[in-house]
Amino acid sequence: LRTGLVQAAHAAAHGKTYLGALYRRLRARVGAAKAAIAVAHAILRIAWYLLTRRKPYDDLGEDYFERRGDRLRQARRHQRSLEKLGFDVTITEAA
Repeated sequence: LRTGLVQAAHAAAHGKTYLGALYRRLRARVGAAKAAIAVAHAILRIAWYLLTRRKPYDDLGEDYFERRGDRLRQARRHQRSLEKLGFDVTITEAA
């Protein structure tokens, strides 16, 4: 079961879905192998949810993590990253 789920996770990692976004997000922090295991676990949780509740799968979308976050906090994080690279950055809200 684990081998099949990890293989499915690697396949999902290349897609433009929630699972692909989850893989890319985790790979940056914990590495490819652990990210694949985490996505495999997410697939297993999704399968369990679908089977127990008898509901169709509704993908959250590739931009789920961007939509749920605080925009100002994200902007400040990016500003700090750019300042570490030697840029002067001023954040202003777009009209």
